[in-house]
Formats: sequence, C-alpha cells, structure tokens
Amino acid sequence: MTWVTWGNRKKEANKDFPNGGWARLDSIKASKWKPWHPRPVLIIADQFMEKDHDEQSHWIELDKRMAIQGLLAERKKEQRVYVVTIDTPSEYNWIHDRWPRLVRLKKDNWKE
Repeated sequence: MTWVTWGNRKKEANKDFPNGGWARLDSIKASKWKPWHPRPVLIIADQFMEKDHDEQSHWIELDKRMAIQGLLAERKKEQRVYVVTIDTPSEYNWIHDRWPRLVRLKKDNWKE
C-alpha cells in the first residue's frame, strides 16, 4: 500500500496538477489527462461519502469485493491521486451528478 496526496486543493495553488480531486471517466478517455501520464490505481475503502445539494453528507458502504477506481497523475516527480467518476446510478442521482467508479477486486485481493 502507498499513500499519495489526493488531488489538488484550491489552497495549495499547485499549478502542476488539475484542481479538485476527481477525474471524469469521459475526460480520461478523451485524453485530457495525458499531460499527467495517468495510470489506473485501486483505492481500497470500506465506504465513501458524497454531499447532496444541501451539503448533507451521505455515506455509502462498499462491498468488501469492491474498490474505488483511481487515477494516478504524475508531473515533475510528484504524484497525486484522483477519484475516477462516472454518471450517478439512478437510485442515487438525487445526491450528486457524479459518482465514484467502482471496480470488482480479484478474489485474492478481497479485504478480510
């Protein structure tokens, strides 16, 4: 396991990386992340949180066989990780218009 800084926050003002902590899958497929040499990574988590339009937090539990898809970006020997997002599943579209892309882990990688 490796710890990597998540995204690029406004207070950092790091011009080497895109602002925010998310990377839309369609922007990755359109090669918009190419300058940062993107590589796929898995973010192992038990749950994730999304805020709705009223800033209320909603925690979503993850099945132990699932992980969050991440994108590892690199520039000038520095790395950042971004959560890859897709359109929100219909049952949760009242929360937010983007959603973490979830991927199934191989059986030998399941969390115990």
